[in-house]
Parts: sequence; C-alpha cells; structure tokens
Amino acid sequence: MRNEILTKEQRKNYGRFSETPDQNQISKYFTLDQMDLEFISKRRGGANRLGVALQLTCVRFLGTFPADLSAVPGTVQEFVAQQLLILDITILESYGKRETTKREHRILIRNRYGYRDYGRGPLSFRLTRFLYLRAWIGDERPSLLFDLAISWLVGNKILLPGPTTLTRLIGEIRQRAFETLWNKLADLPSEAQRSRLESLLDISGQTSWFDHYRKGPVRISSTSFIKALERYQGLRSFGVGNLDFSGIPLIKTRIHYIRL
Repeated sequence: MRNEILTKEQRKNYGRFSETPDQNQISKYFTLDQMDLEFISKRRGGANRLGVALQLTCVRFLGTFPADLSAVPGTVQEFVAQQLLILDITILESYGKRETTKREHRILIRNRYGYRDYGRGPLSFRLTRFLYLRAWIGDERPSLLFDLAISWLVGNKILLPGPTTLTRLIGEIRQRAFETLWNKLADLPSEAQRSRLESLLDISGQTSWFDHYRKGPVRISSTSFIKALERYQGLRSFGVGNLDFSGIPLIKTRIHYIRL
C-alpha cells in the first residue's frame, strides 16, 4: 500500500511540528530533568547547550531529530532555554554551523538515551503484532493505524523510518488480516452449505441468485413485503445463522454483512 493511505496533513507533517505543542505536551516532552541537565552541561557554549537540548527534547516528541531547529516553535525554544538560564534564544543561529557538530550530538543522544533505528528484530516484531491486533479486532482506517504506529515508535524510542516504510508495513498487515478473515469464514460452512453458497454465483439469464438476495425491495407495498419475507426465508435456509462465529471479531461480521 502506497502513500495514498495518508492524508495530505500526515504526509506534510511527518516527523515535523504540525502546530505548537500545548502546555501539557510541553511539560511532558520538553521539561529537562537532572539527568538531562547533566548531559547538556557537558556541551561547551550556550548555543551548543541550547541546540543539543532542543535535539533531545524534539526527538522525544517527534520521534526523529529535526533537520532545522529554527522550525521548532518559539514557545518551545523559550521554554527549553529558560531551564538552561539562557535569555537570548537567537544564539541558536550559531549552533551547528559545522554539520558534524549536530551529527555528533545526535550520536551522543542516541547512545545516552537508548534511541535505535527502525529495522528487523524483536521490536519490529512487537510493532507488527500490535498493528495486526488492531487491524484484526477493529476496522480502523489505514491513516489511523499510521498514527498509532508513530505513537508506538515514539514511545519505544525507535527513530521514525521513512513514511513509505510504514505505509508498506500497514498495507501488508491489513492484507494479512483480511486474508485471515476470509480463510476463517471459508472454513465455517459444511461441504453442503459451501455447495449451495457457490451455486448463488451461477448466472441464469443476466443475473444470479446472489444478486436476487443482495437487492432488497425498493417500493413499499404488500407485494414487496411478501417478497421481502420470501427473501428472508430463502437466506435463512442456508443455515448461516447457525455457524459458530465466536473466533471472528463481531465487528468484522457486521461490517462485511453491511457491505454486501
């Protein structure tokens, strides 16, 4: 599944600030504790201390290191600077004039705080299992699964991969859940029931019995009412209502029945 599962806003804001964080978010992600202050204090100069502090707090919030710290909302810059007793946030302009400085700081943060790249392994398996469970028991939109994946990665200190990687993963997981559903449904009927159900697809003239059962009456009349009853009795005769759907999430059977 390609990037079309994403909304325009998701594509634009992936790994970036979509808006200024609210007060609760600022307090949760951008407050520096004693360990943070000790780590930051080892950097020389105010610009380096502010720069590395913003890199640290932004990766906590975004799940990735921002390419341009000037894009960090001013409210966030000021909040972090105040904790470092830095009064002039314009000194940030001189941070990282050497690209190697920012790169070295990112490596230090990764090593000190345990951030990892996304890849194959136990954590990747846990993410796959988490998303598969959501896809199996629910009917969430792919864009919501994308947001859930980002939250999971951020919470587990895994740096965000490219958006294509996540969209491909979500597409594969949803397809797997879909195939599992239909395999389970196909195993429920007896051989006789399967034969009768397959016969619904036989075309007689220009239509089939499947079309007959799928389309209900469109007029309100006594004749339509009788036809509706006959249609209902015909559907009941397949015995589908007696099948054991306990191994399938209820929302799945409801959704696919409605779509039919």
